[in-house]
Amino acid sequence: MRRKRKESLEDRAFHIGNTVIMVLIGAVMLYPLYYIVLASVTDPTVVNTGKLLLYPEKIYLEGYKAAFEYGQLFTGFANSVLYTAVGTVISIFLTIPGAYALSRKDLRGRNAVMFLCTFTMFFSGGMVPTYMLVNQLGLIDTMWAMVLPGALSVYNLIVVRTFFQTNIPEELLEAAKMDGCTDLKFFWHIALKVSGTIIAVMVLFYAVGLWNSYFNAIMYLNSRSRMPLQAVLRDLLILNTVTNELPIDATETVDRMMRADQLKYCVIIISTVPMMVLYPFIQKHFTKGVMIGSIKG
Repeated sequence: MRRKRKESLEDRAFHIGNTVIMVLIGAVMLYPLYYIVLASVTDPTVVNTGKLLLYPEKIYLEGYKAAFEYGQLFTGFANSVLYTAVGTVISIFLTIPGAYALSRKDLRGRNAVMFLCTFTMFFSGGMVPTYMLVNQLGLIDTMWAMVLPGALSVYNLIVVRTFFQTNIPEELLEAAKMDGCTDLKFFWHIALKVSGTIIAVMVLFYAVGLWNSYFNAIMYLNSRSRMPLQAVLRDLLILNTVTNELPIDATETVDRMMRADQLKYCVIIISTVPMMVLYPFIQKHFTKGVMIGSIKG
């Protein structure tokens, strides 16, 4: 058996130094997330001292209690799930076939189409014209106002097009056509079969964007029963902010201030947990898909 080469002193020092640096960088990145989790269950008087939190020193759950007692929370959660699911399906159905078509060199005018798509990344019609268009289409205060205006991301389209150009050689298409395969069959039975990685990445990209969307809700939705979770959580924070509009006693003022301080952290946890649950199922495809889709411009 070949004897394993002994590491030199320089190599060992490099590995030790590299490990220490990576651990420090990981701690710097992870501690803010850990701090938010602790702050969401710790007494705000302890959090506001600015001390380094390593464990919840004094449990305080009034923030979560106020959040889950808020009537619109579960309605907003259901709306966000609906908008995210429907919007992601629509976006995938637009992005994948469109990117495949633009990756084909035999598509006439594909450069002109890509120019028009890329142009929209730098110049848009503006907020007011977009609102007028959505209004004229009759989408105001409907689910479609949340999922259709941003259904296709040009950036994602370019990434997926590059993926197809890189991973599906022209010789494969020519061989399939010689066997009598049509363009539609090639796309459905061959192109999609090798695209599981990039499709998973696009699902994550679109789902996160739709889940975090609240500006479209403020712009296009009027009914509170149709508001997504992000808009509901925003209203919850505003509702629990101490104001001088109503005369309240000192004890209630202190309680509301503490609840409002903790709610900021509770809202972050409530809004991010669903995406954190989704991510592990896609994580194994995520890095590979992004790298493959970004080899060429």
